[in-house]
Amino acid sequence: MEKERITAKETEREETRRQREIPYNYTSYSDREIVIRLLGKEAWKILETLRAQKGRTGRSARMLFEVLGDIWVIQRNPYLQEDMLFNKKRRDLLVDALYHRINAIQKRIDCRSSSRREELISQLIQKALVTVEKFKSSFERSWDFRRLVIKKLKKHTKSENIRFDGFSRAMHVTDATDWRVHYPFVVLFPDSESEIPGLVQACISLGLTIVPRGAGTGYTGGAVPLHEKSVVINTEKLNAIAAPEMVHLRGRDDTTATIYAQAGAVNKQVADKAAKDGWIFAVDPNSNYACSIGGNIAENAGGKKAVLWGTTVDSVYWYRMVGPNGEWIEVTRLNHNLGKIHKQKEVEFEVVYKEGTKDPENAKVLCTEHIKIDGSTIRKPGLGKDVTNKFLGGVPGLQKEGTDGIITSAKFVLYKMPPFTQTLCLEFYGAASNAGPAIYAISQLLDSHPEG
Repeated sequence: MEKERITAKETEREETRRQREIPYNYTSYSDREIVIRLLGKEAWKILETLRAQKGRTGRSARMLFEVLGDIWVIQRNPYLQEDMLFNKKRRDLLVDALYHRINAIQKRIDCRSSSRREELISQLIQKALVTVEKFKSSFERSWDFRRLVIKKLKKHTKSENIRFDGFSRAMHVTDATDWRVHYPFVVLFPDSESEIPGLVQACISLGLTIVPRGAGTGYTGGAVPLHEKSVVINTEKLNAIAAPEMVHLRGRDDTTATIYAQAGAVNKQVADKAAKDGWIFAVDPNSNYACSIGGNIAENAGGKKAVLWGTTVDSVYWYRMVGPNGEWIEVTRLNHNLGKIHKQKEVEFEVVYKEGTKDPENAKVLCTEHIKIDGSTIRKPGLGKDVTNKFLGGVPGLQKEGTDGIITSAKFVLYKMPPFTQTLCLEFYGAASNAGPAIYAISQLLDSHPEG
């Protein structure tokens, strides 16, 4: 019987831990995570110790949670942040209320005899006072930093392209993952790719963490800010698409149809432009109605047409990006086989580094690098695309999920549909894990057919 009572108490305590006692917490963060973020790990240990001694949350703890709740709801809501930033009177009233609650907790322990429990509560009070002071001063620091950011960035883009408003920040806090860590401090919307090197260099000098972003349809979290001093550089205005043209690819004697598009161009619009002249744009992810070209390269996107022509790595010929130091990087695939890359014995890329000036075409060349990859290492036998091979021989930008630069423009090889097509309908029963290998085996069989 005693054992059952102990088990019931432990269960009750576990349920209490799971409850959200911090008010206004409508986020995915638990009370534990919020306490640690605002007060530190030691504070959570103290709270756990106090809870274990008393078995339930006391009045002092509830008042402390109210303080944390008020701070948390403002930190997680950019609209409230804006309101507080521009309304000092309201901000002062809130800070006074926070101090009032903490003082009330202090008065409660002053009325009691000194004990280990009161000592622990005093430690929490000191941590809370430091947090409130940081919260109070954060608005002045934010205001000063905004002015500095505007001063430096407006040298490289229009002032209206530098946005701190709640809507812009809320729209860029996450991507298709819906994973929210930190709101960006500022969001940039450059008008042209020539602005990006200067913006990158200025952001680095400001100590801002740079997050490239296109349409935000990715599922890898590549566009999610992970630091409170982050800047999201949105490339949606870089949306130029040229008509398909026949060009000599480097390393080939014949001419090949290609299409040029800037990083912010929507995938489907590029495909539609190619289709007007009877060509096929092979990159075709499910999000083609919204996803952008820069993201296609950064994620090595595939889609329905990948079975026939492969993923982005197979059809991209050339792309330009801005590196982590604000330099231009131009990547060209040499001796393109106009097909799936893993079928080429040796794949070669030329990487040219240039000074980060406003004119990428005439920028001074700093150095040139040639990267050679064994084609067979790009695909895993029996699995097709190897999504684990992020390094890809050291080729920058491609399949790096935006971690080593900002892609600004690209050229892709275009294809023609075969003169005759046949549809093969497959229906699977049982374990879904058997479907992938079966489809791969069938595609291998079709590829090995003497008539193609």
